[in-house]
Amino acid sequence: MIDAQNDTYDVIVVGGGGTGLAAAIEAAGAGARTALFEKNPALGGSTGWSVGSISVSATPHQAAKGVADGPEDHWRDMALFNGALDGRDNPALRRVLTEELPETFRWLLSHGIRFYGPMPEPPHTKPRMHNVLPNSRSFIRRLERAARNAGVAIVTSARAEELVTENGRVTAVACATPQGRRVFTARRAVVLTSGDFTNDPELKARYIGVQEAKASGVNTGATGDGQKMAVRLGARILNGDLALGPELRFVPPSRGNLLQKLPPWPWLASFMAWSIDHMPPALLRPFIMSFVTTALAPSPGLFEAGALLVNKNGERFADERDNPALVLPDQPDGNGFILLDARIAGLFSAWPNFISTAPGVAYAYLADYRRNRRDVFASGPTLRSLGQQLGMPAGALERTVAAYNAEAGNRPPIGDGPYVALGPACAVFVHNEGGLAVDDAHRVLGEGGRPIAGLYAAGATGQGGLLLRGHGHHLAWAFVSGRRAGRNAANATAGR
Repeated sequence: MIDAQNDTYDVIVVGGGGTGLAAAIEAAGAGARTALFEKNPALGGSTGWSVGSISVSATPHQAAKGVADGPEDHWRDMALFNGALDGRDNPALRRVLTEELPETFRWLLSHGIRFYGPMPEPPHTKPRMHNVLPNSRSFIRRLERAARNAGVAIVTSARAEELVTENGRVTAVACATPQGRRVFTARRAVVLTSGDFTNDPELKARYIGVQEAKASGVNTGATGDGQKMAVRLGARILNGDLALGPELRFVPPSRGNLLQKLPPWPWLASFMAWSIDHMPPALLRPFIMSFVTTALAPSPGLFEAGALLVNKNGERFADERDNPALVLPDQPDGNGFILLDARIAGLFSAWPNFISTAPGVAYAYLADYRRNRRDVFASGPTLRSLGQQLGMPAGALERTVAAYNAEAGNRPPIGDGPYVALGPACAVFVHNEGGLAVDDAHRVLGEGGRPIAGLYAAGATGQGGLLLRGHGHHLAWAFVSGRRAGRNAANATAGR
């Protein structure tokens, strides 16, 4: 709750995901009276809906499996993910990340968060991916408890709208609250941890493209609030054009599955980790599949094998192999369906052709979607019967398939049934790299590259040009940078 009698704190953190909670815990631990403001009714941010992977070296999990690894090797391997974009990376922040990660991972363990791993992910030369158990809400639940125990004032439904300055220094944050606009003073510093801008049409249109901006973000709250407030003070956004998306994803189920509902009890997570290592795969598979089929995207391999993408009217509207997610938002309801004939359905019923994969966890095939996602699975002996199930105009699928087969060229034609439709699928952004320019102390840089006094940024908001390709690096940066920014903000003085 907001203290109605006192709107003054030492440190104010804007954003209640994993980054913000890490920053608030560390600021409070350094002796600062700290408040965390979150615009949504509950904490979570992108951390709360993530797969929950962290790629890190020198962990107890690696040691237990005889993996010799260290920050220097990790630093070098991260460049392998960048390819031609490596010149746009921030190697200094990459070093901060890899060197600080092992201790931060142990910090997470100390708060009762448990992981399974390490799992391999090429081009990493060592297995480094550690997956949270039982789900990514563990980060939020455990760190929220730690923040409250540290004395952090956590205020939800309070959206930061403006950074207030005095003599060039950030001194307060103006927030929209249910009680009206309130201004909260920060005696030492403000830390921006409000995520990326994958769900903000304005910033996406400016940095990525007008057509791309039509696709929404997986995290609907990722509207670039921190970036916008800082830019008004002279800050700049780096790598705003780089993003994971738009990509196809099946619409989420209307109700969360069992795995998402499991409580983040450490003993339960430890039992799950033991089970993954020791229980027969046949017993584990139904449980794991409920996660894979819920959280992830259809494989592009479906289209390489000849599957078609059609809209709700049964019409094909794009070359499926040429980023169809880019034009999917222009279709009715912004959704589409993936059409498979009997041949393609058979291919994607066993290795190596999978519908979806969770990094380091498992692969999902057609039968897994039939069993676990009946809401996005339809089948019929004929195209007409399948179209009727999907509410498409009579004969639309037959006409679409006939036109496609007449000019399929080097792609396989759609053959005999039974037929399967997977969907609806929509176009989304998962994350983007457009964070504020920061120095290695996480101070936001303004005009002339000079730090804006009293202003720090971490996580996606303060990514500073760092490239975080590969699974597990965004969450890693969230916790490392959040902790560092929180400590530095707590130690800030009037001249910093």
